[in-house]
Amino acid sequence: MQSHELLREVFQKCSPKLVAAELGLSLSMIYKWAEPGEPTAGSGSTNPLDRIDALLRCTNDLRIVQWLCQRAGGFFIRNPKTTNPHPSYLIPATNEIVQEFADLLAVVATAAADNQISPKESHQIRARWEELKAVTETFVACCEEGNFRLLREKPIAAVATRSRSPEAGTEARRLDVQ
Repeated sequence: MQSHELLREVFQKCSPKLVAAELGLSLSMIYKWAEPGEPTAGSGSTNPLDRIDALLRCTNDLRIVQWLCQRAGGFFIRNPKTTNPHPSYLIPATNEIVQEFADLLAVVATAAADNQISPKESHQIRARWEELKAVTETFVACCEEGNFRLLREKPIAAVATRSRSPEAGTEARRLDVQ
């Protein structure tokens, strides 16, 4: 879908007059955003979505998208590029997801043990959650495409390590796939 097509759909639900008033722009400018850009015909206008896309391309900084997603109440996870299917790596990948979830639960349980969550503990929970989402999204995307090259690139040898977490003060088990 092109940006102008999306904006056209958005303006079906949200009045262009309201958008113009909120942004302090002319109504004609808002309507131009919903037209395909054709510089020779004089129609369309570089809309905010196209500008954000250009900003991403020139900076190559995903924090822009992460910030937008966070403002919208969500999160951003990059889709993995996958080629060359190899399903024999499904078991280690599945184990990695289960271990990431277990790690998240351990951090949550440790943080909640005193019936309160400190800002530092909240940060640790968020970090584990982000890691779980990324690992799971990679696995799901590979499943959807039937292509497990990305999973295969990680050697099967999984080494369980035990380390003492200085922040939580508990022993944490983590499965490191190397």
